[in-house]
Amino acid sequence: RSSDLLCGQHMQYKDKEGDYMELEFDVKVTPSAMYDYLLHHTYSGMSGIIGTVFGVFLIMAFLATKYPIYLIAGIVVIGYLPAALWLKAHQQVSMTPAFKEPLHYHMTDEGISVSQGENEEQQSWESCYKAVSTRNSIILYTSRTTASIFPRKDLGENVETLIKMISTHMPPKKVKIRF
Repeated sequence: RSSDLLCGQHMQYKDKEGDYMELEFDVKVTPSAMYDYLLHHTYSGMSGIIGTVFGVFLIMAFLATKYPIYLIAGIVVIGYLPAALWLKAHQQVSMTPAFKEPLHYHMTDEGISVSQGENEEQQSWESCYKAVSTRNSIILYTSRTTASIFPRKDLGENVETLIKMISTHMPPKKVKIRF
């Protein structure tokens, strides 16, 4: 594909034989996109897994003993983290000036640049930590704790092009993306 101009997005992609790859698009980080990221980040780590397992054990203790305190504690433990992450997502998006306007991404063979207004940051592909997907987003971790969130709804039909771009420039062991 040489280039597409859809909804203000410029996508240019040639695979390895074509030598040149370029991708430009805008994304808006919304509370729901941030919540999706926070859920994935938390529940793919030990703290989310341990909390959920502990909550399940409390509910199992209720079933074995019929003490309602175990049921209440289990529901609180299991429900607390998603509720807290939902609140954190809304707070983080509303309090972060960078999320007020869309972020413009420009990806080339050399790396990724993200800009907004006069501000621009660049990162090489080699320094990217990993790439994962959720049902709603493609997430490109730029470090263990920071990431670029690409909501699928903002990418439209160009999700596949983004996935090809990431997969071409990152080692397969760092890419865990499903269509």
